[in-house]
Amino acid sequence: MPASLDAEAVTRTATLLRRRVQQRFPESGLAGVANELERIAQQTRERAVWIARPILWLRVLVGALIALLAAGLLATLGSLHMPKERVEFFQFVQVLESGINDMVLVGAGVFFLVTFESRLKRSRALGALRELRAIAHIIDMHQLTKDPEWVLAKGERAETGVLPPRQMTRFELSRYLDYCSEMLSITGKIAALYIQDFDDGGALAAVNEIEDLTTGLSRKIWQKLMILYTPAP
Repeated sequence: MPASLDAEAVTRTATLLRRRVQQRFPESGLAGVANELERIAQQTRERAVWIARPILWLRVLVGALIALLAAGLLATLGSLHMPKERVEFFQFVQVLESGINDMVLVGAGVFFLVTFESRLKRSRALGALRELRAIAHIIDMHQLTKDPEWVLAKGERAETGVLPPRQMTRFELSRYLDYCSEMLSITGKIAALYIQDFDDGGALAAVNEIEDLTTGLSRKIWQKLMILYTPAP
């Protein structure tokens, strides 16, 4: 059996991370983001199951409509009779063109009905993925002003007064940045749940975009951590 992501495990990880953030930084905005990420993870379990499960009533309805279209087309063909008089070439072309147009319209209608379920699921998945993309940027905003250089050179540079006072120790800043990196990683895992049992090109492209985004943002955080723990010359 191929390996797959466990939605329950992803949710438990998000819950554990939320508890860790709230314990270490109880009054911080990052704690609120961790709580929101946990909520999204819990919702994703239900959404991913809904997306993966066939919509039986919709399939029955689509099958009935296609059968109705086919019956109507067969009835139309059955009612046609060969003309007794000679058909001129121009008239034949007109009838052929009309028949082709009708077949194209019927084919487009059948295609619309057959792909309706997939498009409905794709719309719901893309809406959820937009929410994940937004929370990834929110996480990045929280770590944006966490400058390791300020901790390393504390007291050597004067603050401008524009930013709020920065009182984190080196250890606290490292924990804060670690939490941001973990939250970005969980965001990518939540996104992957949507395409685990849903083979759709549009959803796959959106998930890949989120994974690239979270990986790039995590790389910036790890650069800060490397600066934070690089021994002074």
